[in-house]
Amino acid sequence: MRFLKAILIFSVIFSFNACENSTSKKEKKQIIKSVVISTWNHGLVANESAWELLINGGSALDAVEVGVKTAEANPNVQTVGLGGFPDREGKVTLDACIMDQNNNCGSVAFLQHIKHPISVARKVMEETPHVMLVGEGALQFALEQGFEKEDLLTEKSKKAYEAWLVNSNYKPIINIENHDTISMLALDENGNLSGACTTSGASWKMYGRVGDSPIIGAGLFLDNEVGAAAATGMGEAMIKTAGSAMVVELMRHGKSPEAACKEVVERIYKIYQNAPDLEWLQVGFIALNKNGEYGSYCLRPGFNYAVQTKSIENQLIDAKYKIK
Repeated sequence: MRFLKAILIFSVIFSFNACENSTSKKEKKQIIKSVVISTWNHGLVANESAWELLINGGSALDAVEVGVKTAEANPNVQTVGLGGFPDREGKVTLDACIMDQNNNCGSVAFLQHIKHPISVARKVMEETPHVMLVGEGALQFALEQGFEKEDLLTEKSKKAYEAWLVNSNYKPIINIENHDTISMLALDENGNLSGACTTSGASWKMYGRVGDSPIIGAGLFLDNEVGAAAATGMGEAMIKTAGSAMVVELMRHGKSPEAACKEVVERIYKIYQNAPDLEWLQVGFIALNKNGEYGSYCLRPGFNYAVQTKSIENQLIDAKYKIK
């Protein structure tokens, strides 16, 4: 009997110590706030604007909208907004989506004549019962909301289009500003996540083509209990795999942001490994979890992303990649 009592006491003490050690380990895990991460080198400028809001207690939602608007308004970024490369008909058509910590989201696709599609997407989220508006309906809504109609085809992009018309070949060139969406994820001081994604889409695309950027789950997804993910590259590949949603689900099951991005890139590679499209395919993901840990992974070298935290100054990082 004494022996049994001793075993029981030992078990209780062991369980208590194990519990205490486990709690201790959890407490040691560093939680980082605030964080902003965005795709490509135009993400550096975008991060600056977003960070200004975050560091002063602003919301992640406001930060991602303000951040990506810098690329939309810059005519020298020929893959987003004003000055974006046109489609085969010479028309600049824009796609964008935005998502907040409550899983509210808004999206516009095939939108013309509006410089800031991300802000129209936010209006769709906040002012309508819908998630997505497209084409003429999206334009009508934007004008009703007070957005200004303007010609987005700059002289520089027009000349590039005219040069393309000489041969009219549609074959994306990897990492050469042909489908370099800006995607941004942010974690604010309150521990809330938001994300945004905006693009003029693949250069010289068919009239009416829509990629992954305005599609929740493909170009952008988040769960405020887990993390957020966003994509860049050839949108069809992200749509086929619900790429960003899959990255978030893998983080839910314990994968780090980088490992989650890597697994989805591996899935995409498996789909395309025997297809002629693989020759010019590039895809990349960024991810940010609830603890402020971030990561990225892409198919080929050349993709980079910008990140800023309180301990990391705004910097560009080359993503790890699969195909050497």
